[in-house]
Amino acid sequence: MDPHSLIDAQFEKAVSIVQSLPKTGPIQTGYEEKLAMYSLYKQATVGNVKTPRPGMWDMLGRAKWDAWAKHKDVTPHEAKLLYVETLLKVWSITYINDVFDTNYLLGVSKVLR
Repeated sequence: MDPHSLIDAQFEKAVSIVQSLPKTGPIQTGYEEKLAMYSLYKQATVGNVKTPRPGMWDMLGRAKWDAWAKHKDVTPHEAKLLYVETLLKVWSITYINDVFDTNYLLGVSKVLR
């Protein structure tokens, strides 16, 4: 499998896992991790942010917009790789290999660049 196809498969699996996590489950992410995951997902699937920055009263919208804008010109491939790496980092902080093997869940043994 070529590196791009491998990253695409890992990204799709990672997104599926993240979307299926219960809101009150054992894996809890902080505000910064949520923004990072959101912004990398948007960069990977949409590309550069093209909408105007939300107004000052929309604090969540501005935070999401700013996080996404930080990834300007990052390729979809690189954004997918960073998304997978971010998820693995969150898992490794949460479960230092105590509960499950994150490489097994994602079906990877090594992330190729």
